[in-house]
Amino acid sequence: MNYKVSKTLKDNKKSIIIIVVLWVILSIVLVAPIGYSIGIANQGGSFKLDIFLENVFTEIVSFSSITRVLGAEYIGYFGKTLLYYTIIFAIFTFVGLYKSRPKHQYTDIEHGSSDWSENGEQYRILSKNKGIILSKHNYLPVDKRGNVNVLVVGRFRFW
Repeated sequence: MNYKVSKTLKDNKKSIIIIVVLWVILSIVLVAPIGYSIGIANQGGSFKLDIFLENVFTEIVSFSSITRVLGAEYIGYFGKTLLYYTIIFAIFTFVGLYKSRPKHQYTDIEHGSSDWSENGEQYRILSKNKGIILSKHNYLPVDKRGNVNVLVVGRFRFW
C-alpha cells in the first residue's frame, strides 16, 4: 500500500505544486472578496443576499478587498470562508490524487525489463556493459556458460 502513496506523490510532483499555487491565487482573488462581501451583508445582524451579490462582483474586479478583509471586523468572515474553501479544495485534490494512483505495483514498468530486480541482482546472469543488448543497462554476455539463445519478439522489417 505504501508504494501507491509514494508512486502517486512522485508522479504528481508538478501537479501538486500547481495545486498549491492555484490554492494561493484563488484564496487571494476569490476568497478575500467573498469573505469581505459576507461581512458587509451581515452588518445588520442577518445575511442580506442582495447586498452580498452587489458587493461580491465589484470586489472581485477591484482587488481592493484584499487589504480590507484583514481588518478587525472582517477577519472572522475571511477565516471561515478560507476554512470552507480549503476543505472543499482539499477534497477535490485528494479525489484527483486518488484517481491518479497506480492500480498495482507494476504499473508503468515495461514488460521484459529488469526494473523488477533490486540491488543489481540481474547482474548475476546479465552483464552491465558488453554482450547482446537486452535493454538500456543490461546485456546478455556471450562468454557465459550455458544457453545464450535470445528470443526476439516483435517485427523485423526490411525492404
